[in-house]
Order: sequence, then C-alpha cells, then structure tokens
Amino acid sequence: QVQLVESGGGLVQAGGSLRLSCAASGRTFPNYAMGWFRQAPGKEREFVAAISWSAGSTVRADSVKGRFSISRDNAKNTYTVYLQMNSLKPEDTAVYYCAATPYGLGTTKREYPYWGQGTQVTVSS
Repeated sequence: QVQLVESGGGLVQAGGSLRLSCAASGRTFPNYAMGWFRQAPGKEREFVAAISWSAGSTVRADSVKGRFSISRDNAKNTYTVYLQMNSLKPEDTAVYYCAATPYGLGTTKREYPYWGQGTQVTVSS
C-alpha cells in the first residue's frame, strides 16, 4: 500500500514561485518512481514531471522545462518528492497531483497506480 499526501499549493502572482511537496509512505516505496500531474478545469489531467526512485533520472513536460524542477528525498524512510515551480504563469493554474509507480519513469496517467488527493495552485495575472 502506498499513501501520498501533497502540500504547498496556494495563490501566487504571475512570475512568482511555489514549491509543492508530496509525502509518501509504503513498505516498498524506495523502489517507486514519482511523478507530478496537473488538471485544469475542463481539461484532461496532464503530465508535468517525473523522477526515478534513485533520483538519477528526471523528465519534464516541454511546457514546464526551464521553469519547474523535480527532486526527491529518500532519507530515513520519510520519502518526499518536490516540485519547484518558478516563473509561474496563469496557464499553470490547476490541481496538482502526486503519483507513484513501480513500473519505471512514466509520463502517462495509466503508468501510475497510486495517486494523492491533489493540491490547488492558482496563478493570478
């Protein structure tokens, strides 16, 4: 069983920054890749970024390259993945979801069997 809890969302002006966190727990969690997805109102949930379990590999969507970065901390059985978001734009407004997968560094929703509840990010113009 894997449990994921996101935090760090909020309201920010365009050009600002936020850091999202996802606290994860589960017996086999160190072997899981982690991802962030987002869903804006009326739109499909889309991939944002992902990181391998060892943090040796990352991948980001083209729309966030150069602005967002993903990292993780596997220390002391408190597994946390972060999404640092800089130069935020109004089009980044969405609910951001953390996800976990034992299947490798995935970029599609169906590759991730475990999901958090999401955290709202709103960027004002």
